Amino acid sequence: MTLIETLGRRTGLSSVKYASFSEIASLRRQRKALLRLDDTALQDMGLTRKQAELEAKRSLWDVPANWRG
Repeated sequence: MTLIETLGRRTGLSSVKYASFSEIASLRRQRKALLRLDDTALQDMGLTRKQAELEAKRSLWDVPANWRG
């Protein structure tokens, strides 16, 4: 069993769809990029600085709901 499969089972990912390494890496980059945005850009996205910080701190295995089965 791979690490992704193990984490997937613990977080509720179905056996139908596992997050690939590249998807997880991309998610991490996106979350970290939120921290580099200025307040105006965050406001355009409908986010506060606090929301961006909370999103960036989420665990790698805390994946979007549409990745779960």
